[in-house]
Amino acid sequence: MKKLLLLLPFIVILIAGCLQDKLDLTDFKTSNNVNTGDTLYIRLAGEWGGFKNPSAILIGHEPFIYVCDTDHNRIVMLNTAGTVLGTITIKHPIAIAQDYRDNLIVCGQYDATVKVGDSTNVHDTTITYSAVYKIDLYTAGHDIASAPVTRILPVKPADFVATRKYTAVAAFFDNSYYIARFGPINSSSYDPDNAILKFSGDTTTGKVGGLDAVSTGIRTAYGINSLTSFSKQNFEFITTYSTNVSFKAIWYVPDIQGDYYSKFSPSDGVALSTPDKFGAPTGACLDAYNNIYIADSGKDSVYKFSQYGIELQSFGGPSVFTKPVAVAHFDKTLYVLDAGKNSIIRFILSTDTK
Repeated sequence: MKKLLLLLPFIVILIAGCLQDKLDLTDFKTSNNVNTGDTLYIRLAGEWGGFKNPSAILIGHEPFIYVCDTDHNRIVMLNTAGTVLGTITIKHPIAIAQDYRDNLIVCGQYDATVKVGDSTNVHDTTITYSAVYKIDLYTAGHDIASAPVTRILPVKPADFVATRKYTAVAAFFDNSYYIARFGPINSSSYDPDNAILKFSGDTTTGKVGGLDAVSTGIRTAYGINSLTSFSKQNFEFITTYSTNVSFKAIWYVPDIQGDYYSKFSPSDGVALSTPDKFGAPTGACLDAYNNIYIADSGKDSVYKFSQYGIELQSFGGPSVFTKPVAVAHFDKTLYVLDAGKNSIIRFILSTDTK
């Protein structure tokens, strides 16, 4: 017994040394960890704040972290240690993606000055339009503050429709990208407001087929508020919806004609395609295994699904989040953008600490 007591300090030191090689446990908070069955989401110490009603988060290819700091009218660029590397002014940014040329594609707003009135009383007024911008990080050597900015939408006279909103963007392996559009004018079968626009460079190449402009079913462009593409060489994407549709998160895949349909149907019985599963989902991301994470600001929760649509470790509630609006995943860490707390909260799965 005495020998065992003498050995205990050395055993403790040995175990602590092994753990230290895996992860620095001082990074973990001792509270607000979340049990999900046999899995624990461990909250990392320190919230990254300073935002005002942020809307979207992206981890780029570099990897740097980009946040749409909406009410501060800027994009914030951070490294993975949480240090702010720079900012750039974009009015009311709400969605962001990055292509493989290191361009950021951002949905925001644009103020245009126009003349109104009759021949006896002409004056200037400002109209705010929804807009899409390209930020050229490559030319600026990733100095975001000095990066050239190009407005992609609106450009042509027909684009200047104040009731149309550009709500989401996703970039693909070939540097093309899709932009979701939302608006009240949907009588035209050729050019309804509710649509997903295809872009190559700064030029539109058409619209995504197979989606209905006003349907509330499982193939709809009605009220898309986020688009998430895959890192693979395909054109699949995940949508979330702000409107009163039955399926508020859908994984879309193209058929041989290029029209899109849901990867899962309600008859499959998978959780991702369960009607009314979500409250108000506002963002999604994927990890290296194509597991899907969805931020649901309506239920103050983050949902996790496998690539087969099976629900895995979901967690949250008002004791954890105030208004989780977006998620990003990198190097075993889940980044949750909480608009209620105006901060980024980080988690790691307990399975990644073993």
